[in-house]
Amino acid sequence: MRAVRDLEGATVATELVKVTEAWFARQGVRVNVEFSWGATEVKPPMLADAIVEATETGSTLRANRLRVVDTILESNTQLIANPRAFDDEWKRMRLENLALLLRAAIEAHGRVGLMLNVERGALDTILGLLPALRRPTVSPLADEGWVAVNTILEEKTARDLIPRLKAAGGQGIVEYPLNKIVL
Repeated sequence: MRAVRDLEGATVATELVKVTEAWFARQGVRVNVEFSWGATEVKPPMLADAIVEATETGSTLRANRLRVVDTILESNTQLIANPRAFDDEWKRMRLENLALLLRAAIEAHGRVGLMLNVERGALDTILGLLPALRRPTVSPLADEGWVAVNTILEEKTARDLIPRLKAAGGQGIVEYPLNKIVL
């Protein structure tokens, strides 16, 4: 807690002005909170003494040689609806569709799609290397000796997996971001 107290009188940049002001007030530390128009992590040390940033992993903070002093707030995504809205079939359907799309976006987080072409003779080896959401999709190509393989995997595994797939005979390997996965 000493590092927070050391910020007495400091300038703090953030997009979360009211949350930041309230948190520092609860800590009994007077700071000057300034609204930051994006790229907050590049403000210290020239434009601000410290920042308050919404972050998932902290990787951008570390990339800018910053360290987390304290956690102000943890949050999660919630869809909240008036229970009477479910009495109206149209509203219920819209809410259920919105919930489906929110869940799909959450499921996609941290995952990527991977597609590649493989000679049929190397398919079992390639499939043995692939983790998959359920099972990889294997589709025939115009050349009967080849198939296309599509799968979804954790993004952190792609970096190590792609060279192994290439060495096992995979060609035309494409990694792509996912926006939604509907299970």
